[in-house]
Amino acid sequence: MPEHEHSHDHGGQDTNDAIWKSEIGVTFWKSTRDDRERRRGAHRVLMAELLPFAADEAFTFVDLGAGTGAAARTIMDHYPAARAILADYSPQMMAQGGIELEPYAGRYEYVEFDLAHGGAWPAAIPAQVDAVITSLAVHHVTDARKQELFGEIRAHLVPGGWFLNYDPVAAGDPVIEEAWHRAEDRRDPSAAHKRSHRSAEEQLRYENHVRYMIPLEPQVAYLRAAGFEGVDVYWKELDYVIYGGRRPVTS
Repeated sequence: MPEHEHSHDHGGQDTNDAIWKSEIGVTFWKSTRDDRERRRGAHRVLMAELLPFAADEAFTFVDLGAGTGAAARTIMDHYPAARAILADYSPQMMAQGGIELEPYAGRYEYVEFDLAHGGAWPAAIPAQVDAVITSLAVHHVTDARKQELFGEIRAHLVPGGWFLNYDPVAAGDPVIEEAWHRAEDRRDPSAAHKRSHRSAEEQLRYENHVRYMIPLEPQVAYLRAAGFEGVDVYWKELDYVIYGGRRPVTS
């Protein structure tokens, strides 16, 4: 639900490590899992349905910023012959993912990869894969890195390969943001109080959440500029979106 009453902050210390490379971060993640899956499960199903593969088709996909593998699990549930490469940089999240992915043994592997920084992709990720997904990760990197990352993703896709991103976005307009909060507050009467009474730990997580978050339109433009076709916002509700596109077949 919307939490973006302040514009994203490009200054100050990056707090990604403090959140995602800590036991506190993974403990919070585990404690909110049931609510998170209730709200986001259907969105991940839509990501799976948007991929162009037959139900029994064998293919390899990469889940960037995979965390504990919730999005990858949904893809593998829909495509029993699919193989996943889960890229993440948090040992704590990957360890928890190993537990949650036990039913998929032999169909996945974790690869350590910090999305926030450029450079060569890990050798364990093939030079080209059939699809790339990201879920709740791209908003944690700077604008420049978003653009660079989209170019890297395109280069790692086979011609015709798809990229889909499920992520929150900033409003970029106070009128829109007010409407988002209005809807949130009607769905959850305690939401306004929660926004104005965060603990120090909750405030740290919030600031990390919004630090590099930007509106939807420039991100779609970044994707087109990286050379994707079929670029669209395939789903949107308030501040959460699924957008993506494919590498052209002839490129």
